[in-house]
Amino acid sequence: MTRTTPPRPLDVEALFPELTAYRGTTTRLHPRPGKPDVSASSVGGPMLWPADEPWPVCEESHARAHGRRIADIRREREMLAAAWADEQFTGFTQEQQRFLEELDRDHRIPEADASDPLPMIGVAQLYRRDVPDLPPGPAGCDLLQVFWCPFDIHGTGSFDMVLHLRWRRSTKVGEVLTSPPQPQVVGYDGYVPDPCELHPEQVVTYPFAGLLPQELCARIDGWEEALEAAAEQSEDEEHPEPVGYQYDLSIPPGWHVGGFASWHTTDPYPMDCLACATPMELLLTIDTSEWDGGSGSWRPLEERGLRPHPFAKPTQIHVGRDGELNVFTCPADPAHPHRWSLQ
Repeated sequence: MTRTTPPRPLDVEALFPELTAYRGTTTRLHPRPGKPDVSASSVGGPMLWPADEPWPVCEESHARAHGRRIADIRREREMLAAAWADEQFTGFTQEQQRFLEELDRDHRIPEADASDPLPMIGVAQLYRRDVPDLPPGPAGCDLLQVFWCPFDIHGTGSFDMVLHLRWRRSTKVGEVLTSPPQPQVVGYDGYVPDPCELHPEQVVTYPFAGLLPQELCARIDGWEEALEAAAEQSEDEEHPEPVGYQYDLSIPPGWHVGGFASWHTTDPYPMDCLACATPMELLLTIDTSEWDGGSGSWRPLEERGLRPHPFAKPTQIHVGRDGELNVFTCPADPAHPHRWSLQ
C-alpha cells in the first residue's frame, strides 16, 4: 500500500514568496510493520551483508552485562499489539501479567567484559533506487546500512549513542550472512527496531525557520502569532488548531532522507565536518513517531480515521525523550565521519 501525504493546509510560498528560493525535497520513508527481505529497503529488516565480512561491533569500553533480551522485548510487543487489536480485550489474566513481568526482567551476563566486542543492531538499509533524496555515497555505492550499539552509555557523559554507517555496492555482495550475531542483552529497548517495510514518498520541504534570513523568520513568527491570537479570541470552541510553519508547512515528521533538519529542541548550531570543516547536509532523520498532536496534518491519506497504533510509532524505536535523531554527512567526501543531533 502506498502512503500519500495530504496537500499542505496553506500555500506557504504564496504567503512568503521568498521561500521559493529555499524549497527542497525530502523522501518520507513511511515505515510500516512487515516482512522485508535482504533485497528491500527496510527498517529493522535483514541486511544485505556479505557472509565473509565481519559484522559491525561496538569496541568502546562500557558495561554490557546487564539488560533485556531481544526475544523478550519482541514477545512483549507482540502481546501488547494483540491486546490493542482485540476490540473485546478487557485486560490480561494474572498468568499473562506474570509472564509479561518475566519478559520485562533484566538479565545478567556474568562472563561479559566491558571491553568485549559487542554486536551492533541493524537499524535500517536504504537502496538508492528506492530513495530519491539519498545523498551521494562513495563512488559506485547504491546501498546505505545503518547500525548502532544497543547501549546508551557512551561518551564523556556516559549517555551518548554510537552510530555506524556503511555504504556498499549491492551487486558486489555474494553469499549473504543469514544469521548475524546479536547482543545477548540490550541496555535500551528503544534501540530494538521492529521489522518494517518502507513506502518512500518524495515531498517538498523548507528549512527550519531559525535558519532562514532574520527578516523572513521574523515575518513568519509574526504571522504565526497573529493566527494564534485570532484562535484564542474565537468564540467557536471547535475551531481547528492554527496552522504553523514548523509543524505543518516546512519539515515533515517521521523517518525521512535528505532535506532539512529540525532544530526545535536545541536551536540551530553549526554542523560542520570535523575532517574538512565543510558544512554538513542532512542524511537521515530517525524519528520516534510518524506524527504527533502537533504534526497530525502530515498523516497519510490512507491512514486517516485509523487508530494511531501501530502507525504512529511503527518501528518501536525511541530516540531521546520520544524525539528524533538527525544524521549528517559531509557533501565534500561521504567517507568523512558523520555527525548527529538529537532533537
